[in-house]
Amino acid sequence: MKSLPHLLPKGLYLLLVLPLLGGCPVGPNYERPEMDPGKAFGNQAEKEYDIQSVDLLWWRQFKDQRLTTLIESAITHNYDLKAAEANLRTSRALFLEAGLNLIPQPTTHTNWSSLQRSLAALNNKNYVPRDLNLYSIGFDTYWEVDIWGRIRRDIQSKEAEIEAAEANRRNLTLTVIAEVARNYFVLRGHQNQIAVERRNADNQKATWNLTIARQESGIGTEFDTQRAKAQYDTTLAMILPIDIMVHQDIHRLSVLTGQIPSALLKELLIPAPIPKPPLTIHLSDPKSLLRRRPDIQEVERSLASATARIGVAMADVFPKVTFVGSFNLESNSLTGLAAPGTGAYNFGPRITWPAFDMGQVYARIKASEAHADVRLADYQQVVLNALEETENALVNYDRLRDRQLLLQTASEASFKAYEIANIRFEVGVEDFLNLLDTERRLLLDQREYAASITDTAAALIGLYKSLGGGWEIFQTQEDSKRDIEQIFTP
Repeated sequence: MKSLPHLLPKGLYLLLVLPLLGGCPVGPNYERPEMDPGKAFGNQAEKEYDIQSVDLLWWRQFKDQRLTTLIESAITHNYDLKAAEANLRTSRALFLEAGLNLIPQPTTHTNWSSLQRSLAALNNKNYVPRDLNLYSIGFDTYWEVDIWGRIRRDIQSKEAEIEAAEANRRNLTLTVIAEVARNYFVLRGHQNQIAVERRNADNQKATWNLTIARQESGIGTEFDTQRAKAQYDTTLAMILPIDIMVHQDIHRLSVLTGQIPSALLKELLIPAPIPKPPLTIHLSDPKSLLRRRPDIQEVERSLASATARIGVAMADVFPKVTFVGSFNLESNSLTGLAAPGTGAYNFGPRITWPAFDMGQVYARIKASEAHADVRLADYQQVVLNALEETENALVNYDRLRDRQLLLQTASEASFKAYEIANIRFEVGVEDFLNLLDTERRLLLDQREYAASITDTAAALIGLYKSLGGGWEIFQTQEDSKRDIEQIFTP
């Protein structure tokens, strides 16, 4: 019995086994670059941080239902996130398109043409029809045999682009969550500052009324009265720019949640206290940070895609083998297409090789290699930026928290001094200017303390953002990728 090579023509046999001869795709195989971030953060105080894990739903530690609702609304309705989701769907569609290049690509066609030949061309032969109608229906097919792995490398590149788009969506999710939380804390901080200004204004108004009474009784002066009124009016004036910021904070939260700027005014203009931070912050280690941060994931996947593109370019160095074929029904009348003998077909291989264009081929290879080097440098820089951001966030939160505690004690001391000065002034043993100065000092200290609460809260949100946690809970199932996984297996 003859073997398969003897039963088939040599050329056809070679073309059939040629796809099986291809080994690994040409081009470099991707390896994730390693960077040593150290075992711990330099600004980490271990007694204040739990280094075991990072809270995925860190905003729920503040036990503020309004904050949680705003974040969930932003995740659902934010238009930047919707755009990122659309970009992800685009990448998945391109991934599917690249994978389908591994199999034959059939197309159908239907043609009709009307032809009138010249009498000169017919040489005045009356028995040859001058007018001719031609009807044709059929299908064509095209298949590139992926001997050198060009298509497989392209698939790898598109797959990495999907993962980069997913990481971009995650990073944007994290940014939106942090922005909602930060603006919410700043809003509550500004409302707290207004409350501080109003309390001080009430104290100053009482002092003003006291100076009026003393002036009317003959033991005070108009100078004291006017000084007290000026300080009271100045404090009232300080409320207005803070109120502007309150409205701007609410407008920003409305837009972040996909609504018109005034949508949340009614409910958020009602003051509420700043949520209290947790006693312990879950920090993790630097290596976990590099694995978790989506901005690092995005540039790392872009590097993987660029590396695969080198293989796509290198495959052009070698001959490309394709099979093309078609089957048609042809007739000079539409009804005649079903008649016997109207079938026609062609099928055969085609080998193309840019032998005289290698300069451009090698230029494309060099360009793809340089592009991969750019992506590698991007990755290394983003890693360093992430570590820097986290270190800065740690020291920023630590120092602002310490500053807040100092300003708290200063504010409490100023309030006690004000109470003493007020009592002494009422009994006539304290000069009014000393009372006014004590009142002014109280206002400044309480103002600084209120602002420090806002700054510390915003710094804590910045720390949580730098740690990269929060996007995981909103992951989407990549069903479309999973459904076609078999197509993309080399």
